[in-house]
Amino acid sequence: MRLVQFEVSNGERRVGVVEGSQVREVLSAHSVRELALAAIEAGVGLVQQVQSLGLGDSHHYAELLADLKILPPLDHPDPAHMLISGTGLTHLGSASARDKMHQQAGDDSALTDTMRIFRWGVEGGKPAAGQAGVQPEWFYKGDGSIVVRPGAAFPVPPFAEDAGEEPEIGGLYVIGHDRKPYRLGFAVGNEFSDHVMERKNYLYLAHSKLRSCSYGPELRVGELPRHLAGTSRILRNGEAIWQNEFLSGEANMCHSLENLEYHHFKYSQFLKPGDVHIHFFGTATLSFADGIRTQPGDVFEISQAEFGAPLVNRVGSADAAFEPGDVITL
Repeated sequence: MRLVQFEVSNGERRVGVVEGSQVREVLSAHSVRELALAAIEAGVGLVQQVQSLGLGDSHHYAELLADLKILPPLDHPDPAHMLISGTGLTHLGSASARDKMHQQAGDDSALTDTMRIFRWGVEGGKPAAGQAGVQPEWFYKGDGSIVVRPGAAFPVPPFAEDAGEEPEIGGLYVIGHDRKPYRLGFAVGNEFSDHVMERKNYLYLAHSKLRSCSYGPELRVGELPRHLAGTSRILRNGEAIWQNEFLSGEANMCHSLENLEYHHFKYSQFLKPGDVHIHFFGTATLSFADGIRTQPGDVFEISQAEFGAPLVNRVGSADAAFEPGDVITL
């Protein structure tokens, strides 16, 4: 089952099930989060909860996408109760592009921190079930306010040095009243980062991740296929300027999903009842590694057949939110 959240003509929210070219409304459901919390309370799965409510009116999916009526497939009414985070160096082959950025000039033989963490993952990232493996790289990206709906533009701040895509799969979670994380499913995501800033110094990685992101348009309920092969491409003036295969799933990863989830949710501050978590699982495909530099107006298109419609966003701009000296002393 694939779910979407969308707005109808009067601005009200709906939850829908994707059925081919149509989206069928889930009766009495206004958010996937509420749907998930109700399923947890009832002790049933998300699919069973949808089936218990039934389906209503149909909407043309393509029109909802074109009119930017499709919302991210999971969110929170209070963005402060939504955590966007991620992990990297999790995919086989993911270390090469990152390692190029972090090599010490004139010392290609030095083992970088990138390669060291990647090797740790290869050696210990897939422990036996119920066991903790080596911890991966982890980063904070923002709260719910940084999420851009499918089809919309990424607001690139004036201090940004790059506007680069990161095609990834993200896990979508709600914390139950029992303080346990419940995975609703997965979505295609664009984790969107500043790779020029990261390349300057690895300690700038945290800064480079504080950008917008997008995921969806669909939530794929259930387990993640072991092998996923999709496409990431960039369009400029309607023409593709770069395209590459985008692999994911545990068959293409050096960490198990269980291990990545453990090393995120082991922190008690991430187990607040009702909160929403979006956790990106990393990628091995970056246009930046191929020398591509994006421009305002460029369009990112990330597709995985198992996740339905592609995720499309473009490079936009944003005014400065703060200037030097603007802190006020009380």
